[in-house]
Amino acid sequence: MGKKGKREKKGKGAEKTAAKMERKVYRRAKKEEEDLEALIAEFQSLDAKKTQVVESSCPPPSPRLNGSLSAHPEKDELILFGGEYFNGQKTYLYNELYVYNIRKNSWSKVEIPNPPPRRCAHQAAVVPTAGGQLWIFGGEFASPNGEQFYHYKDLWVLHLATKTWEQIKASGGPSGRSGHRMVACKRQLIVFGGFHESARDYIYYNDVYAFNLDSFTWSKLAPSGIGPAPRSGCQMATTPEGSIIIYGGYSKQRIKKDVDKGTLHTDMFLLKTEGAGKEEDKWAWSRLNPSGVKPTPRSGFSVAIGPNNRSLLFGGVHDEEEEESIEGDFFNDIYFYDIGKNRWFPGQLKGPKSEKKQRRRGRQAEAEGAEDEEMEKQHLQGPVEIVKEVVTEDGTVMTIKQVIAGPAEEEERSESEEEEEDGALGQQVEPCPRSNAMLAVKHGVLYVYGGMFEVGDRQFTLSDLYSIDLHKMEEWKVLAEMDPKAQEWLEESESDEEEDDTEGAEGGEEEEESSEEESEDEEGEEQHPSVQPDEKYADYLSRTEQYWIKLARSNMGPDAKEKKVVKVAHAMAKTFYEDSV
Repeated sequence: MGKKGKREKKGKGAEKTAAKMERKVYRRAKKEEEDLEALIAEFQSLDAKKTQVVESSCPPPSPRLNGSLSAHPEKDELILFGGEYFNGQKTYLYNELYVYNIRKNSWSKVEIPNPPPRRCAHQAAVVPTAGGQLWIFGGEFASPNGEQFYHYKDLWVLHLATKTWEQIKASGGPSGRSGHRMVACKRQLIVFGGFHESARDYIYYNDVYAFNLDSFTWSKLAPSGIGPAPRSGCQMATTPEGSIIIYGGYSKQRIKKDVDKGTLHTDMFLLKTEGAGKEEDKWAWSRLNPSGVKPTPRSGFSVAIGPNNRSLLFGGVHDEEEEESIEGDFFNDIYFYDIGKNRWFPGQLKGPKSEKKQRRRGRQAEAEGAEDEEMEKQHLQGPVEIVKEVVTEDGTVMTIKQVIAGPAEEEERSESEEEEEDGALGQQVEPCPRSNAMLAVKHGVLYVYGGMFEVGDRQFTLSDLYSIDLHKMEEWKVLAEMDPKAQEWLEESESDEEEDDTEGAEGGEEEEESSEEESEDEEGEEQHPSVQPDEKYADYLSRTEQYWIKLARSNMGPDAKEKKVVKVAHAMAKTFYEDSV
């Protein structure tokens, strides 16, 4: 009894501390959010001028991340809402609604009066009621400079049959937050976790709320047992029995003034109801210990429910936090979690069956060929190199090279190379590594849209669309390619450079690093006039090489050799580096 009493007392103390921190964050954020409310109201006044539904065909949506992509419950359509875009200097938030027609592989923009305010990092859930409903909760709005945040706690529903937005005003719901997770479970919307951030403070949540889709009322759940630590960006899935599964996520805590430490969670929990599906049911947390191959630690991964009672996660990033910088390793892999077997396993591409047979037949025919025929082939057409250069709006040159092997080069392939192709199929077209992409599954096919990855200090925001049949797992299909011309990046140093060129400009605000480099150049110019730039590029390449290789591989197709991929990747890195410098 003594130990139990101590645990209960400790638990109550932790709850008091969390409540105190929440009040502190709320007070500091209130003034900040009041400033942003005026900007949000201005945007809403513009939206209020729309009085009728306008649907028009359009190209793929602009690059974005942290939006929501949902499968229509009755039609072969995907619904994209919201998201954000950052160009290096300014943050853009969206509340646009796009519909992707799966059969026609086409996009349309649907303008509906009185939509929710612009936001990102919200959650969306679809239910089949009355021709389909898309429910939206929470998310955040950021000031253009990205330094102030407004966290929503509003609940909206899009009636898909009538194309009308409706705000549901019900008390007792979760506090304003983003990065939370929400799923539809037996006539309820279940919301878990998330975070609230102001310019100086932040708080992560592990509370659970349920919204009843029949009574339109919120209730805060009080599960027994030990549940997950506060976090955002986790995987949340439902079981056929109506239980909730939580995996992974991210949180950070302040270890000293102005120093935060991030945590990548890899634990797993089950939230199970102990009643018969009624609102007053008792819920309980329990720890899950799955078997199989778990995903490597990461944040920013995207999640969806696949066929055969499996949930899945795609992509993400693992940040290596150093004292003054963060280097991220981005992923484009798929991991499945078999809910019934409590088992993780990686998704592996099998490759089209026809291609496998053709490769086998090709090798047999080559083995039967005579040596004189091989000598003849060496004098025929050699490899053809196709070079494609695309210049983005900000001047960055992206060079993509594709080498189409001639007969002679094909003969030079060793058996080990061909076996490697058959087994790993690593050269197939696939989405480039990314985080914060938008996922949806329809008819057992996974769709991946947008997201972002980083190269050095630059962020690439994507607008491509890929699909893969989860039943077959043979190959990725490119439905919309990334448009390099849509990439815009405005360096913060551009304004500084303009000031440097102005006569009589003060230099006190310049970065210390640039002044140190100038003094070093002056002192050591005679000793090593050209070594420093080479060393800088070598350091840049060592930090970013894997990103460029992955990007080159995703663009060069299945027949590109590894040496060629690396060569193209280095050329792209060199071009980007020289353009940036």
